[in-house]
Amino acid sequence: MPSPTVSGFDRRLFLTSLLGVTAAAAGLSGCADSSAAAGETASDAPLATEVPAGTSLKIASYQNAQQLQFELAGFHDLPFKVSDWLNIGAGPDVINAFRAKSLEVANNAGIPPIQAHYQGFDAKIVAINITRKPNYLFATKPGSDIRAVADFQGKRLAFSQGQAQGVVLLRALKKAGLAYDDVELVPLTSNQFLTALQSGQVDVAPLANTQAPAYLAQYKSARTIKTDVVDLLNLLWAPVSVLNDKAKAAAIASYIPYWAKAQVWTYEHPDEWNEQFYVGTQNLTLAQAKAVTALANKPLFPPRWDEAIEWEQETADLLAEGGFVKKFDVSGLFDHRFESIAAAAVPAEYRR
Repeated sequence: MPSPTVSGFDRRLFLTSLLGVTAAAAGLSGCADSSAAAGETASDAPLATEVPAGTSLKIASYQNAQQLQFELAGFHDLPFKVSDWLNIGAGPDVINAFRAKSLEVANNAGIPPIQAHYQGFDAKIVAINITRKPNYLFATKPGSDIRAVADFQGKRLAFSQGQAQGVVLLRALKKAGLAYDDVELVPLTSNQFLTALQSGQVDVAPLANTQAPAYLAQYKSARTIKTDVVDLLNLLWAPVSVLNDKAKAAAIASYIPYWAKAQVWTYEHPDEWNEQFYVGTQNLTLAQAKAVTALANKPLFPPRWDEAIEWEQETADLLAEGGFVKKFDVSGLFDHRFESIAAAAVPAEYRR
């Protein structure tokens, strides 16, 4: 496929080419669905203290990680029914699943809610886990002589505007003093990055720390470039239409403590998680699993979201500077009814 430089007017069209494809196929023509187009108002009604009987949620569990965490941590008797655990993780896929009403709550980074807003889809952030260490690094195609971010000038870079990897790349370019027009941003989604690297379609792609060991083992002439750019937010979010349902909002409020405790359990049980998840489901060797786990972030759940909102605004502004989205106030992306729930569910050392 062609790899045009994303600049000028092309940059303004980039969202349509990257994120609008699935929506267009569903007859959405790149605009919001009818409820979002009508400007659906988010509820500010107090959350119910009990979950009504029969309430269910459809929850994202990418690579079945969330479901496995719950099983290993012993969270079997939830106060609501999980009608489906969906293997969905990428931001564009989550947004499309939200639109199709096949998904009701998802775990993502900070950028998908920004993209959903730009597309006109109403959704809110309901829980936050702060990330302090980098979750991504840059991988080169096999045989590349690229050794630093400064070497990205004039190179083809895999770029997913709607995912955390895209923000990490933009922030790294800015830190290195490179303008968008100094590089060639190739529009892809993260599940295409490895193939693009292997085929030489791109020179560099941001990969999750968990992906790098297997890639380097397969391609000895490839290399990785570490970055200290942090994707700060690991969050839960849900469509406004779901949050306006009192029963489902109560279910989400009851889900958040389990979600937070599951992150803590995983952090405190690295050996079991290595064996059950990385070795058992991701085909990593135990040594590779341990290397990945050594880079894991300690879960940190803020009682207040001030830092998260500031970071989200900086991210939205960065995208707006490049012409990828229109500038807007991100404060409306947060549903403060849920603000303190995650922090209240964990020991003090995991509050931030």
